[in-house]
Amino acid sequence: MSRPASAALMPLGDALGLLGAAAKPVAERLLPLGAARGRISAGAVGALRPLPACLVAARDGYTVDAVAIGGASPYAPVPLSHGSAWIEAGDALPPGADAILPPEGLEEYGAVVDVAPREGTRGPGDDLAAGERLLVAGERIGPLQILALAMAGLDSVAVRVPRLRLVVTGSATPDGLSPLLTALIEDRGGEAERVAVPDDEEAIACAIRAGEADAVLVLGGSGYGRTDRSAAGLARAGWLHVQGIALRPGETAALGEAAGRPVLVLPGRPEAAFAAFLALGTPLLARLGGTREAPGMPATLLRKIASVIGLAEIVFVRRHPEGVEPLGGFELPLRRLLQADGFVLVAPEREGHPAGDQVEVRPL
Repeated sequence: MSRPASAALMPLGDALGLLGAAAKPVAERLLPLGAARGRISAGAVGALRPLPACLVAARDGYTVDAVAIGGASPYAPVPLSHGSAWIEAGDALPPGADAILPPEGLEEYGAVVDVAPREGTRGPGDDLAAGERLLVAGERIGPLQILALAMAGLDSVAVRVPRLRLVVTGSATPDGLSPLLTALIEDRGGEAERVAVPDDEEAIACAIRAGEADAVLVLGGSGYGRTDRSAAGLARAGWLHVQGIALRPGETAALGEAAGRPVLVLPGRPEAAFAAFLALGTPLLARLGGTREAPGMPATLLRKIASVIGLAEIVFVRRHPEGVEPLGGFELPLRRLLQADGFVLVAPEREGHPAGDQVEVRPL
């Protein structure tokens, strides 16, 4: 089968529309905080009560009435009242005390330094107010969010964890794509399972239909060669919506639906599979997780990018202090791809970008 002309390729925006229509946010899952790092919050979470709930010590020391020891100094020590006592950080202050005298502020005859009211303490809600937002829906949960949830007294959180099935076709070795895509999926809050099948339409179709995943990625066999049978396997498993996307690299990517879930067929070459995943798989994961893609950051191009009109183009870049260096995209050697730490998506209506242009650099 011959490769279609670029005019017959589906625009990237249309392909994203098809994927978005086929995918919906996955069901919520309750996870303990220890397992929630990197996952996507399923909903907003707020503090149930103020933290702390009352006036507490922020440091170890002696509880005092600040006014009662006003003016204390080594030359004029002020005896502590009988209500003063040693207290540990985090403990509630007793009635009548409103400050913490540091250990070195007490000598034999009394306080030798004065403190201001509330010094060395935390008042109700100083850390968190009741109802204060700790997470928003679709937020990636990081270590600091876990700290806030734990301090607020929560031991679990509702998340969305997209599960993707990776169908590896053919017998070519080594298989570099499934480890790459597994890492990319996990970095975006999802889970991946891998299954290997031969280049056989029925075997590919069975692998697509099987399992409990929320979406399927078929790796390899997306083209028009004699051994490329992934698109035909998808058609046998369900519906092949399109084979051929106006995306460079990654023109042979295909997409469809089977068993009620979206299916994306990726090319077998690493740079093309990576590019197609960034352009199509990342938005799919974001849709399944109920979140948005990570935003790009503006940067100055150190060299020009030349692109083909009519094709959206992924160009991998390397960051430098003064800007970003384009590394290329189509048929990019692995040694160059390994230098990439971001990418630029060139719009199909552009012939590229001149050196010095400000471009949006998206994370890998």
